[in-house]
Amino acid sequence: MTDELLNFDFNNIGTNKPKQEKIIGTVKSGTVNRTLNVKCMMRKQKNIYRRAFSETQLMDVVGTNFKDGESYHCLSGGDVDGLSYLKVVLRQQDLDYCMLSTWCMAIDDVLQLKEWVEKGKIKKLDAYVGEIFKGSYGTEYIKLKEIAESTGGKIIIFKNHSKTFAGYGKKFHFGIETSANINTNPRTENGCITIGKDIFDFYFDFYDNIKGF
Repeated sequence: MTDELLNFDFNNIGTNKPKQEKIIGTVKSGTVNRTLNVKCMMRKQKNIYRRAFSETQLMDVVGTNFKDGESYHCLSGGDVDGLSYLKVVLRQQDLDYCMLSTWCMAIDDVLQLKEWVEKGKIKKLDAYVGEIFKGSYGTEYIKLKEIAESTGGKIIIFKNHSKTFAGYGKKFHFGIETSANINTNPRTENGCITIGKDIFDFYFDFYDNIKGF
């Protein structure tokens, strides 16, 4: 594979944010039920468009024909997050299984996972999130838990700051490492997609044995 670098304009990074709407929800924290004002992010067409444009650039660089044993290392500057890399994989195959690990996650990305599950593009989903997730991202936690459990999967909370994906479909197994959480931000991020069963086994064996809070 030819070594390539994502060509982003680092001086023209968007700062558009989705609209927000306050809702009231109850989130269980430890043994205490706390009523919180939870912010629910609404999808905004311009934000979706900007992300799609950057993901198109990502696909242009890494291609659409992954081969066993290859690794694709990328640098990006804005609007490419962890889920962007998973989307590149899903363009090539549906997934019988997928696990994700992130410290935090935006509601827009939770809804994207829901859409993929409902369309059968991800058949089983396990999610591993940071210790702040349930308390600070209450809406996202509740929805992500529903999605994972609807597939026969699980959500695990532990002292986590890793950002990884692993999974497989009929074509190949894969592992993804990124510096980015599953949310869009204007910072420079790095990511790597590796194709092979060994990398999948490496991540799956570790995360599947984690005992959460």
